[in-house]
Amino acid sequence: MTFPSRIQGVFFNPAATMTDIAQRPKPIAAILILVLALTAVFSFVAAPYAAKDGLEILKDNVKMKERLGAERFDKMIANMENPKPGAAAIRSFLVSPVFTAVIFAIQALFLLILGRMVSSEGAYLPILSVLLYASLVNGLMGNAVRTFLILSRKSVMQTTTSLALLAPTADITSTAYILLSQIDLFQLWMFGVLGYGLSAIFKIPVKKGLILSYAFWALKVGFSIALSFLGKSFMG
Repeated sequence: MTFPSRIQGVFFNPAATMTDIAQRPKPIAAILILVLALTAVFSFVAAPYAAKDGLEILKDNVKMKERLGAERFDKMIANMENPKPGAAAIRSFLVSPVFTAVIFAIQALFLLILGRMVSSEGAYLPILSVLLYASLVNGLMGNAVRTFLILSRKSVMQTTTSLALLAPTADITSTAYILLSQIDLFQLWMFGVLGYGLSAIFKIPVKKGLILSYAFWALKVGFSIALSFLGKSFMG
């Protein structure tokens, strides 16, 4: 398959596409660049709205002000109100892609470790490749929908493609919202596609590949929930 046909196949013919990628993972540079570029663009578009939302939340956070001290808190607010020129661009086009690349590398390693529990087959590079291609579901399609919602609402807050849509009036720090927000529709789609790739790489039935993929998703969700509650306790 050519690179464009692989991109199309991720959405319309995932079984055959993921098998082809698993068997011929190289070249990987093109898909890595595309995924990181999509990440950077989405981050840059969302940045001013995220900054505005974050500033509004912090201004009313009395507990945070008490914890940091009035002087330090006021300085932080002033920095957010008057960010350094180019700071958003640096975060979006440098920090965010680098961080994303590291996360993908770590995730591929964890998938290899999980795969070794059910098969002696498989290698790191094919796993990284199918993971990057599968991420197009969330990074291309999912972020396109989120970008539309953010630009329409002029806000990132409660702009979601998760089951949190079922609780539109819930506070974003509430337990219900934190739990529902982890079940993202595009993430579920993405890990379904990834399951086909893992099946081909580890030479296991598709059903086991899907179980392996969603088991990793569940671990990822659990870690994200733990971080959310940790952040909630810090924010007061």
